[in-house]
Amino acid sequence: MLSEHFTGRGVRFGAAYYSEYQPAGSLDRDLDLMQAAHFNVIRVGESVWSTWEPRNGEFDLDWLQPVLDAAHQRGIDVILGTPTYAVPPWLAHAYPEIAGEPATGRPMPWGSRQEIDVTHPGFLFHAERVIRKIVGRYAAHPAVIGYQVDNEPGAMLLHNRGTFTAFVEWLKRRYGSVEALNREWGLVYWSHRLSDWSELWRPDGNTQPQYGLAWRQFQAEATARFIHWQAELVREYATADQFVTTCVSYDRPSADEWAISSGLDVAAANPYYGMQDHLDLTMRLKRPDAWIRTGVPGLLELADRGYAMRQARYLVTETNAAAIHQGWQNFPPYPGQMAQAAFALVARGAAMIEYWHWHTLHFGAETYWGGVLPHSQVPGRIYREVAELGSAFETLGDRLNGYEPDYDLTVLFSNSSKYAMETHPHLCDELGKPRPGGYLDVITAWEGAAMRSGRQVRILHDHQLDALDVETLVARHPVLVVMDFFTASTEQLEKLRDYSEMGGHLIAGVRTGYGDHEGRARLAMAPDVIRTAAGVSYEEFANLTDDLSITTDALLLPEGARAQLWAEGVVADGSEVLARYDHPYLQRFAAATTKPTRKGRCTYVGTVPNQELGAAILDAVLHEPIHGPWNVGGTATVFSGTTASEQVFFIHNWSGEPTSLRSPFALEDVLTGAHVDAEDVIPLPAWSVRVLGRPLDVPRGTRRLAQRAG
Repeated sequence: MLSEHFTGRGVRFGAAYYSEYQPAGSLDRDLDLMQAAHFNVIRVGESVWSTWEPRNGEFDLDWLQPVLDAAHQRGIDVILGTPTYAVPPWLAHAYPEIAGEPATGRPMPWGSRQEIDVTHPGFLFHAERVIRKIVGRYAAHPAVIGYQVDNEPGAMLLHNRGTFTAFVEWLKRRYGSVEALNREWGLVYWSHRLSDWSELWRPDGNTQPQYGLAWRQFQAEATARFIHWQAELVREYATADQFVTTCVSYDRPSADEWAISSGLDVAAANPYYGMQDHLDLTMRLKRPDAWIRTGVPGLLELADRGYAMRQARYLVTETNAAAIHQGWQNFPPYPGQMAQAAFALVARGAAMIEYWHWHTLHFGAETYWGGVLPHSQVPGRIYREVAELGSAFETLGDRLNGYEPDYDLTVLFSNSSKYAMETHPHLCDELGKPRPGGYLDVITAWEGAAMRSGRQVRILHDHQLDALDVETLVARHPVLVVMDFFTASTEQLEKLRDYSEMGGHLIAGVRTGYGDHEGRARLAMAPDVIRTAAGVSYEEFANLTDDLSITTDALLLPEGARAQLWAEGVVADGSEVLARYDHPYLQRFAAATTKPTRKGRCTYVGTVPNQELGAAILDAVLHEPIHGPWNVGGTATVFSGTTASEQVFFIHNWSGEPTSLRSPFALEDVLTGAHVDAEDVIPLPAWSVRVLGRPLDVPRGTRRLAQRAG
């Protein structure tokens, strides 16, 4: 949980700040501008190991003191970083063996960042030494409220000899014998059967899916261990009211956000998203880059994954200030979009918004990654919008303390399934080429469907599913969407089946129940285990390179509803068919079905629905959204959450054209104090957000019961 020292200040607001990167001394000016922009937190120190330790064993620890002192004088708290992701030249020169190998025998050349083998004892020795020096020096400083260890861990899959040796030992513990490994991985195929552990081949040329999945799982565990090791070092010095975190970049090759955050005091993430027209609900655009989400559903996916890491409020340690990425990606936000995105993140559980970064750099690889201040250092439009947002957060004060995002449906997230799909994709693009990011496309599709239907999502990791008994799962997550859970164990599928039978509403599909925990195809009619509860079966499936229209007598189908990417040949067996494919061959199969179970319901969706189709399915099988009868549509959305006494609504207009919504109840404008009567029209200018509140009509703990679908 967040410490009392942290939560007592309302929404934290600030930026990463590197006075050491400034071309001229301007500390007081910078911090005065931050204070004027209502900053109450900055992040410092994590990028400059060579400044902390310019030569081996020679430390300069005093340079940060003026920054911490000046911040404290202005009431600005500090998150102190450890610099282990950016090694100094002397370390790389003196110990070349610590270089990470992205391929066996091919050390990564030094000159960027995160080029190192984080499991190498030589690196760990020097990392521990600098961590102890820095944290020991500043743990008692009154400005320091917490620590960020490392930065965006998991940048590469390590192929170093020591890493591979550790992988073999990990396999020995997991499988026990070579014979068991041969059996579980199916190594009879293509004559890969091993007679001794020493015969296991390096991963570079591997084509065996089970090996690929295990390799990714091992790498993720190694990354998490490295972060937890740092956290334990820091805790030796940290005071009781200081927290430890790291900033997660979700989809790095060896990053499992649940595993990383499980050993930290609070989760933190760096959500970067496409701006400008990518936030226009009237437009459908592709991702601007593989790691940047596009569209409001993509932004919501990032936000909801932040909360999911610990099922608690989280920190945004980096997000868009101005244009992001490199010199060819100059797409700064339209006026109003920064506030929209920030309040969307807060609505979905963020307790802090920090920008990357305070000032736009004048040198280095990220020279054109826009900060709050431009290259001129003269405060401009971005600074003014940031200051207005800071004023709004200051007005909120502690009103969001204890805030919990509302949710109408829970979407299961499986990093193992994502790894399997990245290694051996089963979705393709319009040209028939592999779609390694397809798992995230499936998750984002349901974020979009929920948003379009006026509903909200909570994400649950499969490890968190394992920790819940069925009764608790039904109570906390009355509607559970499980798509592309390809690496599900039989025990997990049995839990999902029992969940549906005991009162939950399971919405399943897209290869869930087709693979097992090793990523092997099951020896059973699909979907295995949940088949009887769903009342369906299938043996055929097809990739869709073009979207398909839908035919239905059961859904109120909006214009543009389509099936995307994937079509299972679902045959109904005791279930009601909700929709079929409008296709000369696939029309014989169901695209979506639903069936009551003993106490609950199972809805099966054998395709990836676009927003319109997904919303139509949700409208047909679920009750009214938990936040009430808002008549959302067009470019307006409503997100909500509760404190102990209040329900708070975040109302957005994701468009450059004005719109409006009619309020279903009496509300108070949280930022202005103005009163809104029931049935009043709430005007929403272009790219705007309103924050409104009303007292809870029932205690927060009982509201989830109202969500159960029949």
